[in-house]
Amino acid sequence: MAEFSIDRFVDRYAERTSGMSASEVRALFAVAARPEVVSLAGGMPYVEALPAQDVLEVATQVLRDLGPTALQYGGGQGQLALRDRAVMLMAEEGVDADPDDVVITTGAQQALDLLGKIFIDPGDIVAVEAPAYVGALTAFAAYQPRFLTIELDDEGMIVEQLERAIVRGERPTFVYTVPNFGNPAGVTMSRRRRERLVALCRETGIPIVEDNPYGLLRFEGEPLPCLRSLDPRNVIYLGTVSKTFSPGVRVGWALADHSVIQRLVLAKEAADLCGSNLTMLLTERWFSDDARWRSALSGLVETYRARRDAMLQALEEHLPDTATWTHPFGGFYVWVTLPPWTDTTAMLAAAVERRVAYVPGTAFYPDGRGADRMRLAYCYPTEDRIREGVARLATLLEDDERLYRSFHRS
Repeated sequence: MAEFSIDRFVDRYAERTSGMSASEVRALFAVAARPEVVSLAGGMPYVEALPAQDVLEVATQVLRDLGPTALQYGGGQGQLALRDRAVMLMAEEGVDADPDDVVITTGAQQALDLLGKIFIDPGDIVAVEAPAYVGALTAFAAYQPRFLTIELDDEGMIVEQLERAIVRGERPTFVYTVPNFGNPAGVTMSRRRRERLVALCRETGIPIVEDNPYGLLRFEGEPLPCLRSLDPRNVIYLGTVSKTFSPGVRVGWALADHSVIQRLVLAKEAADLCGSNLTMLLTERWFSDDARWRSALSGLVETYRARRDAMLQALEEHLPDTATWTHPFGGFYVWVTLPPWTDTTAMLAAAVERRVAYVPGTAFYPDGRGADRMRLAYCYPTEDRIREGVARLATLLEDDERLYRSFHRS
């Protein structure tokens, strides 16, 4: 019998796998988990702030009252009671929805993959922000699109760039955006830009995918209307409880026109048959007590606000004058821009040696740009650890700049 070799199968993989690549964020987790390393890399919610006894009581109630249902298969669209809770949470941000137009997904990440599956053919154009959420780039890339990158500034996506691209003949299958405290840049799309984007896409018949994981984590400023509330017919809205409750329950959702929902349900059933009744019912029960979830959310917001403030203060105190950074009004992230000679990917090993980790900017651009950028997450470390991590990072940046100037003087 011939000896088995995996090499025999190399040429049999589907062509779409050529678009799959490992996430730089995920690759960092093993290193960043070392206790001596201050991780400013992973956007992990600080679940330790949740009232553990309340979570235990909810889990006990679900198993006691609904055990046979919780441990059984469910429907592809997700538990109706949980879809009602998703509608309730969206109403907090001014989005009017019907539970029949919602599908529960395994985190919002699965919704991104399912949207790629039902909308993207190889060679289609997908418009994304630059920088963009790496998980969306990874999910969409598996379906072999061409990415049209639209730059960000402090008002979010520069819609005029998208408009010029459309005039040139570019025709995106959809536009993907994280308008509230986006990952990775932390910026928020202004009302003026929101209205212009919605009007442009309505006029041209291009759908918008609005990803809103951070909207309820606002630290300052007045809430802005969701894109979905500005145009319910043309905007597909994605939500999740990963940032407001727990990423471990893996509960997200998509809200869309019913014809889109029907296709998403079919795609989800093909992927995993159904979501977990246990975590869906646990999540529904958590959000059924208004005082409980609001109190827990308020605690999370205060925790993240304090850590955001510590991050911004430390950056102001320690980083060289050649660095700039965003000022997030909520969410998890600060986006740092360094001098053009900097290579944050090349510097990462040296940063870890100095016991601090970040995510290089190249992870967030489909064309490999962003070597002079980095994402810093303030959501998980304590304020003291954030200050220490930024101080360690600053010494590395100062040494890098000193080496660069010394080399060019010589």
